[in-house]
Amino acid sequence: MTREVPLPETSEDAPETLLTPAEVAQLFRVDPKTVTRWAQSGKLSSIRTLGGHRRYPQSEVMRLLDAGKAQREDS
Repeated sequence: MTREVPLPETSEDAPETLLTPAEVAQLFRVDPKTVTRWAQSGKLSSIRTLGGHRRYPQSEVMRLLDAGKAQREDS
């Protein structure tokens, strides 16, 4: 007997999607080391995994990407 289980609704308590440096670099069409430099300079916040790898909150990456698009449109 199979029972359908509804998917939980997205809430603020849900964990944020995190992106790797390579994923962020692909979105911005830059080298992953550039993304790391952005984090070091404070342009983009990051967290460190237990293994010491950087991860970037998807919402912040998208906000930065949108800001760059808006800036290009104003030029």
